[in-house]
Amino acid sequence: MTISGTNSHQLIADELEFNGYAVVPDFLSSEIITGMAEEALAFQMTGQMHHAGTGRGSGLLHNVALRGDEIHWLDGHASSERQDYSDSLELLRLALNRSLSLGLFDYEHHYAVYPVDSHYSRHLDQFQREGRRTLSCILYLNQDWLISDGGALRLYLDAEDFLNFRDVMPVAGTLVIFMSTRFWHEVLPATRTRLSLTGWFSTRAEYPRI
Repeated sequence: MTISGTNSHQLIADELEFNGYAVVPDFLSSEIITGMAEEALAFQMTGQMHHAGTGRGSGLLHNVALRGDEIHWLDGHASSERQDYSDSLELLRLALNRSLSLGLFDYEHHYAVYPVDSHYSRHLDQFQREGRRTLSCILYLNQDWLISDGGALRLYLDAEDFLNFRDVMPVAGTLVIFMSTRFWHEVLPATRTRLSLTGWFSTRAEYPRI
Protein backbone atom coordinates (compact mmCIF):
# COMPACT_ATOMS: atom_id res chain seq x y z
CA MET A 1 0.00 0.00 0.00
CA THR A 2 1.12 3.57 -0.72
CA ILE A 3 0.08 6.19 1.80
CA SER A 4 -0.99 9.62 0.59
CA GLY A 5 -0.74 12.85 2.53
CA THR A 6 1.62 14.30 5.09
CA ASN A 7 -0.55 13.87 8.22
CA SER A 8 -0.90 10.12 8.13
CA HIS A 9 0.83 8.86 11.27
CA GLN A 10 -1.84 6.28 12.04
CA LEU A 11 -1.80 4.96 8.47
CA ILE A 12 1.98 4.62 8.67
CA ALA A 13 1.65 2.81 11.99
CA ASP A 14 -0.96 0.47 10.52
CA GLU A 15 1.24 -0.33 7.52
CA LEU A 16 4.24 -1.00 9.74
CA GLU A 17 2.19 -3.26 11.99
CA PHE A 18 0.71 -5.34 9.16
CA ASN A 19 3.38 -5.19 6.44
CA GLY A 20 6.55 -4.02 8.16
CA TYR A 21 7.03 -1.10 5.75
CA ALA A 22 5.29 2.01 4.43
CA VAL A 23 5.75 4.22 1.35
CA VAL A 24 4.66 7.84 1.81
CA PRO A 25 4.71 10.15 -1.24
CA ASP A 26 4.81 13.94 -0.78
CA PHE A 27 5.89 13.66 2.86
CA LEU A 28 7.27 17.23 2.73
CA SER A 29 6.74 20.28 0.54
CA SER A 30 8.75 20.70 -2.65
CA GLU A 31 10.44 23.80 -1.17
CA ILE A 32 11.84 21.78 1.75
CA ILE A 33 12.93 18.97 -0.54
CA THR A 34 14.67 21.40 -2.90
CA GLY A 35 16.51 23.04 -0.01
CA MET A 36 17.83 19.71 1.26
CA ALA A 37 18.83 18.58 -2.24
CA GLU A 38 20.84 21.79 -2.67
CA GLU A 39 22.47 21.26 0.73
CA ALA A 40 23.47 17.68 -0.12
CA LEU A 41 25.05 18.78 -3.40
CA ALA A 42 26.83 21.65 -1.64
CA PHE A 43 28.40 19.18 0.80
CA GLN A 44 29.60 17.16 -2.18
CA MET A 45 30.97 20.16 -4.08
CA THR A 46 32.89 21.40 -1.03
CA GLY A 47 34.52 18.04 -0.34
CA GLN A 48 32.48 17.23 2.77
CA MET A 49 31.28 13.87 1.47
CA HIS A 50 33.26 10.66 1.89
CA HIS A 51 32.95 7.25 0.28
CA ALA A 52 30.64 5.06 2.31
CA GLY A 53 31.72 1.71 3.66
CA THR A 54 30.14 -1.44 5.04
CA GLY A 55 30.51 -2.58 8.62
CA ARG A 56 31.83 -0.38 11.42
CA GLY A 57 34.88 0.28 13.55
CA SER A 58 37.88 -1.89 12.75
CA GLY A 59 35.66 -3.95 10.42
CA LEU A 60 34.74 -1.03 8.17
CA LEU A 61 35.36 -1.84 4.50
CA HIS A 62 35.29 0.45 1.47
CA ASN A 63 34.39 -1.48 -1.67
CA VAL A 64 32.60 0.30 -4.52
CA ALA A 65 31.66 -3.10 -5.93
CA LEU A 66 29.35 -3.42 -2.91
CA ARG A 67 28.47 0.20 -2.23
CA GLY A 68 29.18 3.24 -4.37
CA ASP A 69 27.55 6.17 -2.58
CA GLU A 70 29.17 9.15 -0.89
CA ILE A 71 27.75 10.22 2.47
CA HIS A 72 27.81 13.08 4.95
CA TRP A 73 26.71 12.39 8.52
CA LEU A 74 24.48 15.10 9.96
CA ASP A 75 24.66 16.47 13.50
CA GLY A 76 24.81 19.79 15.26
CA HIS A 77 23.40 22.81 13.41
CA ALA A 78 20.61 22.04 10.94
CA SER A 79 19.39 24.10 8.02
CA SER A 80 15.81 25.34 8.30
CA GLU A 81 14.65 22.72 5.78
CA ARG A 82 16.38 19.89 7.61
CA GLN A 83 14.97 21.16 10.91
CA ASP A 84 11.47 20.98 9.40
CA TYR A 85 12.17 17.36 8.46
CA SER A 86 13.53 16.56 11.91
CA ASP A 87 10.44 18.10 13.52
CA SER A 88 8.20 15.97 11.27
CA LEU A 89 10.13 12.82 12.19
CA GLU A 90 9.91 13.63 15.89
CA LEU A 91 6.11 13.82 15.66
CA LEU A 92 6.16 10.52 13.77
CA ARG A 93 8.43 8.93 16.41
CA LEU A 94 6.06 9.89 19.20
CA ALA A 95 3.04 8.62 17.25
CA LEU A 96 4.69 5.27 16.46
CA ASN A 97 5.75 4.80 20.07
CA ARG A 98 2.17 5.42 21.19
CA SER A 99 0.65 3.12 18.58
CA LEU A 100 3.20 0.32 18.37
CA SER A 101 5.22 0.59 21.62
CA LEU A 102 8.48 0.46 19.66
CA GLY A 103 10.55 2.33 22.24
CA LEU A 104 12.17 4.53 19.58
CA PHE A 105 14.69 6.84 21.21
CA ASP A 106 17.60 7.97 19.00
CA TYR A 107 17.73 9.11 15.39
CA GLU A 108 20.86 9.21 13.22
CA HIS A 109 21.00 10.25 9.58
CA HIS A 110 23.19 11.18 6.65
CA TYR A 111 22.93 12.53 3.14
CA ALA A 112 23.76 10.00 0.43
CA VAL A 113 24.81 10.92 -3.11
CA TYR A 114 24.98 8.10 -5.66
CA PRO A 115 27.00 8.98 -8.76
CA VAL A 116 25.76 7.72 -12.14
CA ASP A 117 25.83 3.88 -12.39
CA SER A 118 26.70 3.37 -8.71
CA HIS A 119 24.67 1.01 -6.52
CA TYR A 120 24.40 -0.56 -3.07
CA SER A 121 24.24 -4.35 -3.03
CA ARG A 122 21.59 -6.28 -1.11
CA HIS A 123 21.97 -5.82 2.66
CA LEU A 124 20.26 -5.41 6.02
CA ASP A 125 20.43 -2.13 7.97
CA GLN A 126 21.82 -3.79 11.07
CA PHE A 127 25.27 -4.40 12.48
CA GLN A 128 26.24 -7.85 13.63
CA ARG A 129 25.55 -8.51 17.33
CA GLU A 130 23.78 -5.19 17.76
CA GLY A 131 20.03 -4.67 17.59
CA ARG A 132 19.51 -0.98 18.28
CA ARG A 133 18.41 0.09 14.80
CA THR A 134 14.68 -0.49 14.57
CA LEU A 135 13.25 1.58 11.70
CA SER A 136 15.02 2.66 8.51
CA CYS A 137 13.80 5.94 7.03
CA ILE A 138 14.77 7.11 3.54
CA LEU A 139 13.63 10.45 2.14
CA TYR A 140 14.26 11.00 -1.58
CA LEU A 141 15.35 14.38 -2.95
CA ASN A 142 15.31 13.81 -6.73
CA GLN A 143 13.18 16.27 -8.68
CA ASP A 144 11.56 15.18 -11.96
CA TRP A 145 12.72 11.58 -11.58
CA LEU A 146 11.58 9.18 -14.32
CA ILE A 147 11.25 5.40 -14.28
CA SER A 148 13.80 5.34 -17.10
CA ASP A 149 16.32 7.02 -14.77
CA GLY A 150 16.53 3.80 -12.74
CA GLY A 151 17.91 3.97 -9.20
CA ALA A 152 15.01 2.18 -7.52
CA LEU A 153 15.11 0.97 -3.95
CA ARG A 154 14.48 -2.76 -4.23
CA LEU A 155 12.80 -3.91 -1.03
CA TYR A 156 12.75 -7.68 -0.60
CA LEU A 157 9.45 -8.66 1.00
CA ASP A 158 10.43 -12.22 1.88
CA ALA A 159 13.88 -13.07 3.25
CA GLU A 160 13.39 -16.64 2.00
CA ASP A 161 12.38 -15.64 -1.53
CA PHE A 162 14.42 -12.92 -3.21
CA LEU A 163 12.12 -13.03 -6.24
CA ASN A 164 9.44 -11.39 -4.08
CA PHE A 165 10.28 -7.69 -3.99
CA ARG A 166 8.91 -4.19 -4.47
CA ASP A 167 10.76 -1.47 -6.36
CA VAL A 168 10.28 2.10 -5.09
CA MET A 169 11.41 4.91 -7.36
CA PRO A 170 13.45 7.65 -5.60
CA VAL A 171 11.01 10.44 -6.44
CA ALA A 172 11.42 13.73 -4.58
CA GLY A 173 9.38 13.85 -1.37
CA THR A 174 8.82 10.10 -1.08
CA LEU A 175 9.53 8.67 2.38
CA VAL A 176 10.13 4.93 2.77
CA ILE A 177 10.05 3.41 6.27
CA PHE A 178 10.72 -0.25 7.07
CA MET A 179 11.79 -2.55 9.88
CA SER A 180 15.59 -2.54 9.84
CA THR A 181 16.15 -6.13 10.91
CA ARG A 182 13.49 -7.62 8.64
CA PHE A 183 13.93 -6.32 5.11
CA TRP A 184 16.86 -6.98 2.85
CA HIS A 185 17.14 -4.22 0.25
CA GLU A 186 19.42 -2.76 -2.39
CA VAL A 187 19.85 0.37 -4.47
CA LEU A 188 19.83 -0.21 -8.22
CA PRO A 189 22.08 1.79 -10.58
CA ALA A 190 20.75 5.05 -12.03
CA THR A 191 21.50 7.11 -15.12
CA ARG A 192 21.44 10.31 -13.04
CA THR A 193 22.99 11.42 -9.77
CA ARG A 194 20.69 10.14 -7.03
CA LEU A 195 20.12 11.97 -3.73
CA SER A 196 18.59 10.84 -0.46
CA LEU A 197 18.57 11.51 3.25
CA THR A 198 18.87 8.16 5.01
CA GLY A 199 18.36 7.61 8.72
CA TRP A 200 17.47 5.17 11.45
CA PHE A 201 15.31 5.26 14.54
CA SER A 202 16.96 3.24 17.30
CA THR A 203 16.07 2.01 20.76
CA ARG A 204 17.88 3.19 23.87
CA ALA A 205 19.63 -0.06 24.80
CA GLU A 206 21.82 -2.35 22.73
CA TYR A 207 20.64 -5.94 22.49
CA PRO A 208 23.03 -8.72 21.46
CA ARG A 209 21.94 -10.69 18.44
CA ILE A 210 21.97 -14.41 19.10
